[in-house]
Formats: sequence, C-alpha cells, structure tokens
Amino acid sequence: MGVVVCPACGAAVEPAHRFCENCGENLYLRRTPEGGPLGAAGPDCPSCGGVVADDGFCEDCGRARPSGRDRMEFDLGLVAGVSDRGRVRARNEDSMAFATVGPKDAPGAVVVTLADGVGSTRRADEASQAAVDAALERIADCLHAGKDARESTVDGFAAAADVVATLGEPRSSELAPSCTLVSVIATPGEITVGWIGDSRAYWLDGARSRKITVDDTLYAQLREAGWPEQEASANPNAHALARWVGADADREAPGIAVLSSPGPGLLLVCSDGLWNYVPAAVDLAGLVAAEPPLAVAAKLTAVALEAGGGDNITVVVLPYPFDVTESE
Repeated sequence: MGVVVCPACGAAVEPAHRFCENCGENLYLRRTPEGGPLGAAGPDCPSCGGVVADDGFCEDCGRARPSGRDRMEFDLGLVAGVSDRGRVRARNEDSMAFATVGPKDAPGAVVVTLADGVGSTRRADEASQAAVDAALERIADCLHAGKDARESTVDGFAAAADVVATLGEPRSSELAPSCTLVSVIATPGEITVGWIGDSRAYWLDGARSRKITVDDTLYAQLREAGWPEQEASANPNAHALARWVGADADREAPGIAVLSSPGPGLLLVCSDGLWNYVPAAVDLAGLVAAEPPLAVAAKLTAVALEAGGGDNITVVVLPYPFDVTESE
C-alpha cells in the first residue's frame, strides 16, 4: 500500500488510523457539516432586490433576510442532496446528513439520514437537525466497530431519539420537538433502509421504481387493516403520523428493509415536500436522467417548487452501485 496522507493537512498517516494525528481530521468519515450545510445569505432581498440592512431586514419591503437553512445543498460526489424551504412555510424544518464511510479512495459504505420536523411542535427544525447528525455519527461509529447494517441502523435511531428527547420540556406536550427519520446504509453488496414516520426512500431502476419504506400514518394502518383506499383516504386523520421521533414519542425500533444486490439504479431519499407533489413512484423514475446526483436532486426539488412548494422539500440522491472514482 502506498503512502497515505491526510486530505486536510497533507501529513503522512497510518492506513488504520481514523484521525490525523497532526490536525485531527477524520480520515474515516467525509460528511455534510454538523448542523447542516447552511446556505449563504446574500446581500440583496430575494423578494424585491432591495438592500438588506444590518438589522437583517430589507430597507424597501421589510422582508427578513433568508436563513441559511432556506436553501441547503451539498455534494460528496457519490451522494448529494438539496433541502429547500419551499414557497409557503416560514422556515425549513427538514434536515439532511450524509457521508462516505471508510478511506477516501475506497469507502466501504455510504450513509444517508433525512428528517422532517413535525410542524405542530416547537423547535422542529432543531429536532430534525439533531436527529440526522446523531444518527449519522452513531451509524458510522457502529460500522467502524464492525456491527452489521441492521444493528447499526437500530443504534442510529436510538441515538437520534436520545438527542431529540433532550430538546423537550417536562410536562408540556407543546414543547416536545419531533420529527420523522429515514436512514440508508449502502454497501457494495446491499442497501439497508430504516425509517420512522413518513419520509421515504425509493429505488429507481430505469423506467421503473418502487417505494422501499412504509409510511407510519393512520392511512397506512387502515389500508393494512383491509380498509378500501377511498375510505382510508377519506378519514380526516388519514395523514396523521402514527410513529415519530420526539420527546413525547414511544421508543420503538425503526422499520427496516434490505435490498440485496439490487443491480444498477438510483436511491432517492426524500421528505413529503417532494412525494406529496409526485405521488406516483413511476413519475419519479421518469423525471430522473443520467445526470450527477446534485443535478438530479436540484431537478426534483424544482419540480416540487414549480408545483407550488407548499412544504419544505429535501431530496438526497445516491446512484448505485457507488463508484469511488466519482468522489474524487
């Protein structure tokens, strides 16, 4: 094996080392920034083009400068994602985190976590970001320790539940920040998907695609119980979450699905801000062309925005099998 150097400082490192002894760089994990890949707020007002003053408000129309969470994009080569506030919501309560796990020139896995803050709870944006960061770190630690993908997924969700619980306030259900959570561990042999809530993962294969996750909603429960689709849809609480990650949630194991040697395709992970506008999985497949992951994520986000952008939109795209040459 040739000399291994730290990508941050250039110092020689031992192949088995996880961190650079010179600068502390994580040699095992290349990931989105903790706290989110926040976008830069521009100097001009996005509504009227006026000047945004030092107090953060436009001098002409009075609109506040957008938050760095309003539009987040990140590209790791093998995997990329976009998260957008949309056109209606006051803030972006979605979050995403993803990483390549292992040596940069030969990662053994790609990990994705995505969460949608429950808008009826306070600090939902904090809950979703804390959840994706905690789950990603725990899953990476588990994989490094030699645990299999299923056990790593369960541990990752437990870590997310722990950290979100700390955001809650005792004796106040209104102060119980909550979110959905979906995760992906992709290795050369299989793809393991975990979920709680209604954020989704799709497998897209040419002109065909299928939903991997099963929504944790009343509608899904009614359908499983044998209710006709029309009657289940007509229930006023059809889309209410049956399971979520939150300070007031029961501790439950995530749903897990495994795709073994699925062949060439594309893994799409998204919040309901996308799939509510493109409900048929086959339509998702038809929208995806042979483009880099970030371009595909941006294209799908644009579809939801053009349809009205009524909710936060988050899309993470992973072509499979992943090619390490694409990450350079």
